[in-house]
Amino acid sequence: MKLSRIISNAGEWLSGDGPHRQVVVSSRIRLARNLTRTAFPGWAKRAERVETLGLIRPAIELLPEMHDACVQNLTELTALERQVLVERHLISREHAAKGAGSAVVMNAEQTLSFMINEEDHLRMQAIRCGLQLREAYAMVDRCDTELATRLDFAYHENLGYLTACPTNVGTGMRASAMLHLPGLVMSDQINKIINSVNKIGLAVRGLHGEGTEAMGNLFQVSNQTTLGESEEQIIDRLHEVIVHIVEHEENARQALVERRATTVLDQIGRAYGILCNAHSMTSKEALNLLSVLKLGTDLGLFPDSARVMIDELFIETQPAHLQKGAQGQKMTAEARDALRAALIRATLKQLPEPDMTKVSIPKPTEATKEPDDE
Repeated sequence: MKLSRIISNAGEWLSGDGPHRQVVVSSRIRLARNLTRTAFPGWAKRAERVETLGLIRPAIELLPEMHDACVQNLTELTALERQVLVERHLISREHAAKGAGSAVVMNAEQTLSFMINEEDHLRMQAIRCGLQLREAYAMVDRCDTELATRLDFAYHENLGYLTACPTNVGTGMRASAMLHLPGLVMSDQINKIINSVNKIGLAVRGLHGEGTEAMGNLFQVSNQTTLGESEEQIIDRLHEVIVHIVEHEENARQALVERRATTVLDQIGRAYGILCNAHSMTSKEALNLLSVLKLGTDLGLFPDSARVMIDELFIETQPAHLQKGAQGQKMTAEARDALRAALIRATLKQLPEPDMTKVSIPKPTEATKEPDDE
C-alpha cells in the first residue's frame, strides 16, 4: 500500500471511539527489541544497519496483521513525508532523522507501526482510541510473540530485554495515554496533577513526547520504569492513574460550569468566533483554540459529530500536513498560517454556532454583585 493512501485518511485512533473518549484521546504501547550479537543502530555502520533491515523487515511483512501494509525505507521518503508521519504519531522525531538502513511499516488503520533502526533495531507500537491500554498491548504483544519465532531478540535472564538506552531495559515497554485536560488547565490544577504523577514514577510530556510543549491542553502520561515490573503490572498501574486523572478532569469541568459558567462560555464563544473568521493563524494558536472548541463539544454546545471534525483539524492543521497539499511549492510560515486559517474556516462552516443554553449561568446574588451591577 502506498503512503499517500495511508495519510489520506484519519487513523482509527483519531476517528474511532473508545472508553473515556472525551478526555483520553488515545492509548499507545511501544515495545523496544534488538537482535543478538548485533551492534545497536547508534553504533552500527551503514552496512550493518542495512543488513539488520534485511532481517527485520521481511519478518514484519509476514505478520497477518500487516497484510496490505505500507512499507517504506526512510531514504525513499521526503523530509515532508517523514514529518507527516511524526505529526500522525506513527514514527518518532528521532526516527524521522534517520537514513540508510531505517524503515517504517504501518497497517492501513494506522493502529500498528514498526520503526526499524531507530534508537533500537525494532520499535513496534500499537495505538488505540480512548483508554484502551490493555487492548493496545494485546495487539502489539501478538506481533512480538510471532516475531520472536523468526528473530533472535537480545534477552538477559535477569535483566530482561536489552535496549540501547538503559532506561528501557527489562520489558522494553513504554505505555502512554494522550489526555485532553482543559478543565485542569483552566482551573490552575494541572501543575498539582503533574507533580503528583511524577512522584509515583510516571512521566508527563507534551504533544509529541519528550521535550515538547503541551499545546492544545494535550498531555502524554507514560511509565518511566521498565525494569522490576511485568508488562501487565505497568499497564494496570498506569490505567489506574489515568482513570484518576479523568475523574479530576471531569470534576474540574463540572466545577468550572457551576462556578465560572460565564468565563467558560466566553472562552468557547471567542474561540469559535476567531476560528470562523481569522485569516492567519499559527499552529500553536490553532491547537489552543481548537482545544476550547473540543471542550465545548464535550459540554454539549456542539453536536457530537463535531468531535471527529475537530480532532482531525488537530492533525490536518499541523505544518507538514498543510505543506503536503501545496503541490510541491515550498510554503513560507506566513503562507501556512493563511492556509491553516482558511482550512479551519471552511471546515467549521459545517458546524452550527454553539448552543449556549446548554450551560446555565446562575443569577448573581446580592453578595456576588459587583458595584457596577447596581
